[in-house]
Amino acid sequence: MKRIHQLSRQLINQIAAGEVIERPASVVKELVENSIDAGATKIEIEISKDCLSIRVSDNGSGIHPDDIELAFLKHATSKIVSSEDLFDIHTMGFRGEALASIISIAKVTCKTRTEDNETGTQVDCEESNVKKMPCACAVGTTMEVKDLFYNTPVRQKFLKSERAELAAIAEIIQGIAIANPSVSITLVNDGKTPVKTSGSGDLLCVLTEIYSNSIAEELKKINKTDEISKLHTTGYCSTPEFTRSTKKSIYVFVNNRVVKCPVILKAIDTAYKNMLPAGKYPFVCINLDIPPSDVDVNVHPTKKEVRYKNPNQIFNFIYSSIIDALSSFNISKQDDDNNVVIPFGNYDSLSEGSTDSANVRDDDTVYLGDIAFNKVMETNEKQFSFLNENLSKPSYEMNVKQIDFGISNQAEVEETINIIGQYRNTYIIFEEDTELKIVDQHIADERYIFETLQKELKSNTDAQIPSQLLLISDVIQLEPADVNLIEENSEKLKRYGFEIQQVSEREIVFKKIPQVIAHIKVKDILSDILENLHGDLNNLEEKMLVTMSCKAAVKAGAELNIWQMEELIKKWKTTKMPYTCPHGRPIVHSFSEKEIAAFFHRNV
Repeated sequence: MKRIHQLSRQLINQIAAGEVIERPASVVKELVENSIDAGATKIEIEISKDCLSIRVSDNGSGIHPDDIELAFLKHATSKIVSSEDLFDIHTMGFRGEALASIISIAKVTCKTRTEDNETGTQVDCEESNVKKMPCACAVGTTMEVKDLFYNTPVRQKFLKSERAELAAIAEIIQGIAIANPSVSITLVNDGKTPVKTSGSGDLLCVLTEIYSNSIAEELKKINKTDEISKLHTTGYCSTPEFTRSTKKSIYVFVNNRVVKCPVILKAIDTAYKNMLPAGKYPFVCINLDIPPSDVDVNVHPTKKEVRYKNPNQIFNFIYSSIIDALSSFNISKQDDDNNVVIPFGNYDSLSEGSTDSANVRDDDTVYLGDIAFNKVMETNEKQFSFLNENLSKPSYEMNVKQIDFGISNQAEVEETINIIGQYRNTYIIFEEDTELKIVDQHIADERYIFETLQKELKSNTDAQIPSQLLLISDVIQLEPADVNLIEENSEKLKRYGFEIQQVSEREIVFKKIPQVIAHIKVKDILSDILENLHGDLNNLEEKMLVTMSCKAAVKAGAELNIWQMEELIKKWKTTKMPYTCPHGRPIVHSFSEKEIAAFFHRNV
């Protein structure tokens, strides 16, 4: 074995740079965050075609000439002084690693000037060596990074295509721009401007500048405060009818810091569960303001990961923030007793699609990477009763583009709805206000039944779905393994209204079935029961309710009279989430009078 020796400073910095600087986007992120920490209100980023040369200029406070050389040393920073400061971080950067890492793998020129100095200072950095000289420049800082990874060709070899690297940079800039709407940010590449924001301070304005003006019509505002815990969420989330094909449009910020947080992502997924089709995702940008002492951002050199003092509380708060925004109800009382724990299945699969697996440790805590979840995610009666008490109030002010769910009572529904008829005995057509609306009768009824059953179970932890006794029931033959499976879960099935008796090793008989599906032959629902039992039992309740609501709902092709159609629409409009069925399919589509008139070339 070779003798031990100490590595050179340059080699140490290059090794450390591998943790902080993964690709050109990492350089952009660190430099732009430094600009924001310096109080900049205008930042311009210029990227070369190959993405290996980067220029970031800002109008921030600049760097004092006596500190400029120190700024490029490892672990040199103006943002923290003592170990106590690590638990009270209010800046994007604080580790003092970024600039030292960048100059170890690139050639850097920095021009900076503070307001107190008439002239600026320039430093040229190469191979971790810093040369200082006076220069003329405006107040602020300009960082020019050239020949990125010139002395680490292996790293450069593993970079992706120019288009992929630019896309990664644009994604980083978009996230930072959304997190900081009061900062004007411009990204320039090869004469084009992929990202440009005005710094108006209006988040919705920034979103329209990054995406399009039409996105504003699809978003609901997030704004929730817990004064006792000092938590506050702001942002926007899309209605379930506006979906994306990837999760790239989910922006998560903690104290305006762009992070990848499994806790928040899982809360978002749970809030949209049963509202989106498979493979579709919402548009969400949400910022969590949390006391710095309750969150640890010093988990990883890239500062993308965070750890919470109370992850369950964060999950609950984010979940309720999304639900509030989608259903527009307000929970006025905020205290620790009202933190509702929502069971959300197995933690082994991260909502980000990450390959990180969950590890159970001796302290009875489930860990996803560095994020800790308490395994005790059980729901007590007091918590669920509070949730139901508030969620069940029909105080909707949805203001959604396709349909207005502002229904205060059933009488108002009857007055405002004008049933026109059925189309192919499947779709109910009606007029409401100035819109023509088409509802799929099966999935509208399915949503109402699903929420009714869900409310029945959540109102009491000991509650059971009402069942009906069967006087005559066929003896059904099954595989012995399936018979045992039903017997093992007999108590769970009773909660959902099923009472099944084992006759022999291969035979069972239904004694009771839920009232809502009393008209369905037991043979037609048995396969669904077995499929649910063979799956993930953590989500058994949800699967059973979805199965029953689907079976119980009025079928497509069923002819309905006007009264039946009115009743169905009236019930559907009292649901909390009337956008989609529990499978995620859209329920309603509407045509405004203006759209119809435009088709026929009429003026409204």
